[in-house]
Amino acid sequence: MDNEKQTKKNLIYFPLGTVGRDAVYCLINSYLLTYVLFTHSLNGAQIGAVTGIMIAARVFDALNDPIMGSIIERTRSKYGKFKPWLLAGGLSTSVVIYLLFNSKLQGWSFVWFFAAMYFAFSITYTMSDISYWGMIPALGSDANARNQFTSRATLFAGIGGTLAAILIPMFTTGSGAIGGSTAVAYGWVALIVAILAPLFILFTLFGVQEHRESVSQKKQEKFSLLQVFRTIARNEQLVWIAVIFLIQQVGNGLVIGGIGSTYIYFTFGYNGGLYSLFTTVGMAATAFLMIFYPAISRHMHRKKLMGVMAVISVAGYAMMLLSLAIPGTGMGRFWVLVLGYMLSNFGQYCYYLIMMISIMNTVEYNEYKFGTRDEGIITSLRPFITKMGSALIVAITSATYLIFGVTNYTNQISDLEQQCAQGLISEEQKLNQISQVIFGAGENAQAGVSAGQSIGLMLAITLLPCGLMLLSYFLYKKKYKLDEEEYDRICRELASREK
Repeated sequence: MDNEKQTKKNLIYFPLGTVGRDAVYCLINSYLLTYVLFTHSLNGAQIGAVTGIMIAARVFDALNDPIMGSIIERTRSKYGKFKPWLLAGGLSTSVVIYLLFNSKLQGWSFVWFFAAMYFAFSITYTMSDISYWGMIPALGSDANARNQFTSRATLFAGIGGTLAAILIPMFTTGSGAIGGSTAVAYGWVALIVAILAPLFILFTLFGVQEHRESVSQKKQEKFSLLQVFRTIARNEQLVWIAVIFLIQQVGNGLVIGGIGSTYIYFTFGYNGGLYSLFTTVGMAATAFLMIFYPAISRHMHRKKLMGVMAVISVAGYAMMLLSLAIPGTGMGRFWVLVLGYMLSNFGQYCYYLIMMISIMNTVEYNEYKFGTRDEGIITSLRPFITKMGSALIVAITSATYLIFGVTNYTNQISDLEQQCAQGLISEEQKLNQISQVIFGAGENAQAGVSAGQSIGLMLAITLLPCGLMLLSYFLYKKKYKLDEEEYDRICRELASREK
């Protein structure tokens, strides 16, 4: 009875802890490159350096995840192995993001400062992320309970990320920018997020209690990097789901990684509120899955559910492409695009939930085959994959921008934003001139973004994500063996060993 009461309490306080953390992640993952391009005047070499720094830091971050997971496994304190790192990571991350978005530096000075801050973020956020998600297997191994913790945590993570995705462009781009300048606005947004994130973490720190000491809490061997990778490599189901998840994450992140907002601004106008509407409606349907996934999973097996979601997503991507056939830049064309994104994102988000649970289920598989759960190491694969995926997304996004000449326009917009921030031009003049940069005007009509460039951006957020999603589906069906029946069998076997 006490365990049941504690589970209910955990289901409330554990998910609340990630609301602010995911707002931080959204700010960095979805808007950092946009912030840099639209607020700093950088030449080609400097833009290339920033892109290289982001890719290198995310790869470093991803490689650091299993190391952090192993460190957490060996942590001993009266507060457990997860909570000390959750607190330390949350506080230090807030300091870093405030500094990163409030720098007045330009040119190469900014590039070197950016490198230091971005690598610092990679370290501090990893402390928080690995320790947070690593707690789930320690809160219960019952399949239904784990589905509840996973879906509830992703629900609140989605709330934090979605609110950030909606509000950040609304208050940083166009006429709604705080202080009339995108650079000033991002500084204020970073401060607000830096304050809120640690406050939400307090819910998990003081409200959550693990049900039991896991097998991995026994005395561990001395830390060995080689042992970390051996632990991962010997679990073939973990390796396969990691590869599958990486493929899906790359495709799913391309829209919100920067290309989606740039397409909206270049097609419908430099209006952050319009992109906020795009993300709000586009992500709205996922709330249904966040709430009802545990119930759905009890009536439909994961592989069958993935097939249904593949059909829905393909229909959504087709609708997004169909919007190209609608002439003009009116709201009719915009709404076809938005509804298509909503359908595609609905299917992709269900894939994300399935992948999350599939990774966590390899904890029991690891214990079944090798006698140790290694929760910290195994659950570190989820953020590892997410960060490796984000590195590939940055590379694809930057390549897309270079191929279709996007930086030619963002540099002009950045110059105008800086002139406005320095009081050299008014906000109204800035917006009028940005509109001319995007659409052209008068004798300069040919200077605007061409139809071919817009189509190129659209293809990058439809055909590529759709293809990667389908590839992940076919690999999951063929290579991942821990379906519902096999997982239940393994849990029964583990329970019988403890008797």
